[in-house]
Amino acid sequence: MKKFLHLLFAIVFICSVSNAQQSVARQWNEVMLDAIREDLARPPVQARNLFHVSIAMYDAWAAYDAVAKTYLIGKTVGGVYYPYTGITLPAPASIETYRNTAISYAVYRVLVDRYTNGYNPNAIISLARFNNLMTVLGYSPSYAGVNYSNNDPRDLGNYIGQQIISMGYADGSRQANNFQPISYAPVNGLLDMQFSGNTTMTDPNRWQRLFLVTSFDQNGNPVPSAQRFICPEWGKVLPFAMPVASAVHYTRDGGDYPVYYDPGVPPMLDTVNVNSQSSLDFKWGHTMVAAWSSHLDPTDNVMWDISPKSMGNNTSYPTTIAGERLFYNFSNGGDPGVGYTINPVTGAPYTPQMVKRGDFTRIVAQYWADGPSSETPPGHWFTLLNKVSDYPGFLKKYEGIGTVLSDLEWDVKSYFTLSGALHDAAISCWGIKGWYDSPRPVSTIRKMAAYGQSSNSLLPSYHHGGLPLIPGFIELVNLGDPLAGTGNVNVNKVKIKAWRGYSFIINPFADIAGVGWILAENWTPYQTSTFVTPPFAGYTSGHSTYSRAGATILTSITGTPYFPGGLGETVIPANSGFITFEASPTTEIRLQWATYKDASDQASLSRIWGGIHPPFDDMPGRAIGEQVGIAAHNKAKLYFTGSNVLPVNLISFTAEEQACGVEIKWATSSELGA
Repeated sequence: MKKFLHLLFAIVFICSVSNAQQSVARQWNEVMLDAIREDLARPPVQARNLFHVSIAMYDAWAAYDAVAKTYLIGKTVGGVYYPYTGITLPAPASIETYRNTAISYAVYRVLVDRYTNGYNPNAIISLARFNNLMTVLGYSPSYAGVNYSNNDPRDLGNYIGQQIISMGYADGSRQANNFQPISYAPVNGLLDMQFSGNTTMTDPNRWQRLFLVTSFDQNGNPVPSAQRFICPEWGKVLPFAMPVASAVHYTRDGGDYPVYYDPGVPPMLDTVNVNSQSSLDFKWGHTMVAAWSSHLDPTDNVMWDISPKSMGNNTSYPTTIAGERLFYNFSNGGDPGVGYTINPVTGAPYTPQMVKRGDFTRIVAQYWADGPSSETPPGHWFTLLNKVSDYPGFLKKYEGIGTVLSDLEWDVKSYFTLSGALHDAAISCWGIKGWYDSPRPVSTIRKMAAYGQSSNSLLPSYHHGGLPLIPGFIELVNLGDPLAGTGNVNVNKVKIKAWRGYSFIINPFADIAGVGWILAENWTPYQTSTFVTPPFAGYTSGHSTYSRAGATILTSITGTPYFPGGLGETVIPANSGFITFEASPTTEIRLQWATYKDASDQASLSRIWGGIHPPFDDMPGRAIGEQVGIAAHNKAKLYFTGSNVLPVNLISFTAEEQACGVEIKWATSSELGA
């Protein structure tokens, strides 16, 4: 019945968007986002799908343009030539109709390949949605002609879709093998979340799988109880604007791990040398995650102004761990952002929004977690882009200058640019994840708790690899402590003041676990009990990388760092059930951002409050995302302007050249030659 209701909603939604006169590209983007929400939650796979569908839209649009250059057809991409001999352009009055037709058939073919052929647990619903949109638009899903030389836009669309599907099986993603890795294997045993502690982690610096008796992914699809690393060899996938030759290649167990924008080795726990700086940094990062878990209590009487008047407007970002220690507020949460005196667009001051810190942090953690039934982090930035495009009075000028573009041209170009950036963000981030294979806080906090405390050798339970004691946040259980247990079994164990977890929630619509002292061996992230933490390594943060790439693109293509009207906003109604595993706030929460970068920064912080990432996973992701976004925007613009587009992955830099930190830019291949 639930599936039928979803399908009915999809049909009604499709009809409504068609009647709203949105571009055909936008309509296909919306049904794709719906398909992502029902598919397996695999962020890099969805980023790739968004990119390939955007290629379908763009090439079908560019084929009818006298200036723009296609990306795939008629080009050599990844060493493969995709033939195309051109078409005869129709009369100017017919071009929009031809484009709509070609785009629809091209996108339809790719979507059917990606969401109904094998792996989507809700493939029937997705296929019905795709077929319904084709019917609403007046096209026949069964038409399969590919002889585009007859100038039939249906044939051109089918041909473009066919070529993109072929590219998908040659881009290094291993789509034919359901994206499974070749050589990656986890080194640690399973962490069974039914029990306390962590006795199966032999290497505290490597990723550990979780075992959940009842396990669902972020979209609510049942998945195996024992986690599997999603896409650990994604660095092998063909990128958009990152030259393949620029990747640094590492080898482990005979496997190749290409890494783009290599951030270097993350902090690592040293269980022998207590004074190792890397180990001190490792402990600082994970204890900050534990400390921020104490901010998830709406009864602590801490009030924050969460409007742009007080939040956002970071002017610099650290590039070292020492700088990160100064950037984040360890005890109280947040960053150095001072907010804005006035809204720079309207000239009026922002309206303060005072709310409980514990409500804000809980909502932020859930909103940016992209679950359940969400479009994953890459799709999230498409929903933000669509909201910007829908803003009343927003002028769809590319880079904020020149003539106002049609809805179709704006959507096609913005989707192509954004998806190229998010695709590259996934390749860089997951290449780093696969190679460095770093652990998640749920594993490391529990493992360090098993070691003991590392602050004072004169106190009980001392171990070089243990948790540092921090008064008010991390302490030892003493005699008479409520946590001492029967027979004082827990005396001298480490305790943490943190979110208390699932055992304190009986009715998720009414109960709040709150914050209190718990045994560190029982610490858990602020996530559902059937998910707990993502099934892939931590370093670097995917949210930070995706979000900064997305923010960089939205800034570039709109020509301003600010949301329309100087205010982006998502409203979470009171008592809405938005938090699925405990009671939602009793007051309305408005998540607000002045700039796209402010939204990106909030997404990054949310993962620390959510217990998913230490801060040293976050900041390198932000830096990489910005570089990825700049490169993707510059490359996409070459196609739009018809410049001499460089063959994909032509340019090569050695690791030493990359380390010099010199940035060289060019617009055309002629300039590069010069």
